[in-house]
Amino acid sequence: MANPDITFTPDPDADSISSDVAGFGGLLVTTQIPTRADGSLELGDITLQSECTLQALKTALERAGSSMDRVLHLTIYLTDMTERAAFNEVYKRFFAKPWPVRAAIGVAALGVEGMRVEVTAMAAKG
Repeated sequence: MANPDITFTPDPDADSISSDVAGFGGLLVTTQIPTRADGSLELGDITLQSECTLQALKTALERAGSSMDRVLHLTIYLTDMTERAAFNEVYKRFFAKPWPVRAAIGVAALGVEGMRVEVTAMAAKG
């Protein structure tokens, strides 16, 4: 069913079963994983995965007409909560005060073996 007040930006991966960004009015919602610019997954250490995940978030928001400084809320899923400090170091390179509202949640596993981080964000449109 089509909803004229809701927009969906397709995921660049043709095999994806999820939109990249969904929008309603001035609000955008997106979920990102550690995807490199070429579309491949980064399954290295938490720092590399965090950089790729937040860069993917930045790219998706910009394609949808927003930016990192318009992020209102971020949910961070980590498979190892002891890696939260390393994620936060990368996070501080992508965000500044006033910080978005956020939550970090420890999970047993993510969608791909070896994936350590995933984020879901809500942002205001540009």
